[in-house]
Amino acid sequence: MKKTLSALAAAALLGAFALPALAQNLAIVNGKPVPSSRVDALAAQLNKSGRAVSPEMMGQLKDEVIARELFTQEAVKQGLDATDDYKTQVELTKQTILIRELFATFQKNNPVTDADIKAEYDKFVAANAGKEYRARHILVEKEDQAKAIIAQLKKGAKFEDIAKKQSKDTGSGANGGDLDWSAPGNYVKEFSQAMVALTKGKLTETPVKSQFGFHVIRLDDVRDAQLPKLEDVKAQISQQMTQQKLMKYQEDLRAKARIE
Repeated sequence: MKKTLSALAAAALLGAFALPALAQNLAIVNGKPVPSSRVDALAAQLNKSGRAVSPEMMGQLKDEVIARELFTQEAVKQGLDATDDYKTQVELTKQTILIRELFATFQKNNPVTDADIKAEYDKFVAANAGKEYRARHILVEKEDQAKAIIAQLKKGAKFEDIAKKQSKDTGSGANGGDLDWSAPGNYVKEFSQAMVALTKGKLTETPVKSQFGFHVIRLDDVRDAQLPKLEDVKAQISQQMTQQKLMKYQEDLRAKARIE
């Protein structure tokens, strides 16, 4: 009687330990357990990429994990894991994963704060506050060409028509020389100085020389700078500063490294 009770107790004890072990495995392929964590890892990758994992997809992922194990076993059986090419690819993949985790950890531990974003925005506002100018220009290669254009304009020729036909700056030339609204600091020094010296509706009396050639400039309008609100550019600033921090981190690591 004692032996029977002991056997039943042992069976129950073994069952208690076997149930959690089975729950941890998705399947057993050719005698090798396949952990359920592999399915969770694949699902996590899909979620990170923005794809929601439905119950139906979970079934597909389970089939995928089992198929991978089966095919991997066959590859190992054929000795494909012993080739130099395989070992090199494994090492490169390991490096990719580790580098990704390194950068993710750095960004987690060094986040861009709201105070950082506000400070960067304030710098932007300080650098771009003031006036914006809407100008047109005609860019030509030689000074004599620019002088001839100025003479034509003074006689009543249409600025937009000449810009379309003769300007080397084909981008603005297609729009009649229109450069849209912009701060003076966005132009080369010679152009900017000549533009801000004009009054609305006037054009330069002499050609303006720059590294690009000779410009004929007309100022169409002036207004106070139209700057975006902080909330409109907050995400963009955060992304930019995050990338800058990461690049600085990478540069620091390279600077400290001893490469022979």
